[in-house]
Amino acid sequence: MSRIAVIGAGAVGAYYGARLAQAGHEVHFLMRRDYEAVRAHGLEVRSKDGDFRLDAPHVHQSSAEIGPVEWVVCALKATAIEEARALVEPCVDAGTRILILMNGLGLEDRFAAWFGAERIFGGLAFTCINRGEPGVIHHIDYGALAIGHVLDDPAEVATAVDLWQDAPVEVAPAPCLLEARWRKLCWNIPFNGLAVTAGGVTTDVIMHDPDLRAAAVRTMREVVAAGDADLVAHGSEVRLAPTIVEQMMATTDAMAVYRPSTMIDFVEGQPLEVEAIFGEPLRRAEVLGVPVPAIAMLTALMRALDPAGRT
Repeated sequence: MSRIAVIGAGAVGAYYGARLAQAGHEVHFLMRRDYEAVRAHGLEVRSKDGDFRLDAPHVHQSSAEIGPVEWVVCALKATAIEEARALVEPCVDAGTRILILMNGLGLEDRFAAWFGAERIFGGLAFTCINRGEPGVIHHIDYGALAIGHVLDDPAEVATAVDLWQDAPVEVAPAPCLLEARWRKLCWNIPFNGLAVTAGGVTTDVIMHDPDLRAAAVRTMREVVAAGDADLVAHGSEVRLAPTIVEQMMATTDAMAVYRPSTMIDFVEGQPLEVEAIFGEPLRRAEVLGVPVPAIAMLTALMRALDPAGRT
C-alpha cells in the first residue's frame, strides 16, 4: 500500500482520494472549505455505485503537515496553477510520482519543468461529481479514469494503473497522454463552454435544445481537428477516434442531469478555468493554422464572463 497526498480535495480530489483510501492506501487530504466538517464527521460519498464514508480520514490544512509521500494526486483547479508548485513541493522527495488530475491542456508541462518529466502523470476523469454540503461528495454518474505518462513511458503507465488495482474505479492506460488530453477537451470545451454561455444551464438543457446541441457538435468537431493537428505537430502517429463526436454525444444523452464544474464556478461567482480549457487549445489551433471559429467565440465569451478577468 502507498502513502498518498491529495492536493486539492474538492469534488474530484476528495472522491478519487476516498476510493484510494477504500483500497487500503494511506491517503492524506489537503482541505480548505471542508476541513472542519471532515475532521469532525468524516468524509461521506453518495455514489451511484453505493454510498460510503471514511470515518476518520487524514485531513490537513498545509502540505508541510503531510510531508513526503510516494504519490501526489494534484486535483487543484487550473485557476490555481500558480500556487501548485508551492502546495505540492513539501510532499515530494526523490521517489515521489505526481498524478495531475486537472482539466485543461499543457498543465503537465508546468509540473515537468518544476519536478522533472519522469515523475509526472496526467489523469483524465470521465465522471460526473459535484460537492454537496461540507464533507459530502455526490458521485452522480460514470467515474472512469484514464492515466498517461508525460513521456508516454509504458512501464510508468503500468505502475500508475497498478496503484488503483484494489480501488473500485475503472482505470485504463492512456498510451498517448496528449491524445487523452484532447479527447477530454472534446467534451469539456463544448459542454463547459455552452453551460456557462447559455446562462448557467445543465447538460440536459444543451442536449434537448436543437441549437445548443448543434453548437456542441460543431465545436466538438473543431476540437478534433485541432487535436489531430497538434498530435501531428508533436510527431505522434496517434489520432482521435473518427467516431468520437458520435460517442460523446451518445454518452451525454445517457448522462444524468449534470452541472459541469465550470458552470458551477460561474453561478457561484468563482474564477473560471478559461485559459487551460479554452485558451491553450485555441492558441495551438491558431499557431497550426486550424480554423476554429466556434472555439474562438466560446473562448472570447468565457473570458468576458470570467469574474477573475473583470474589473
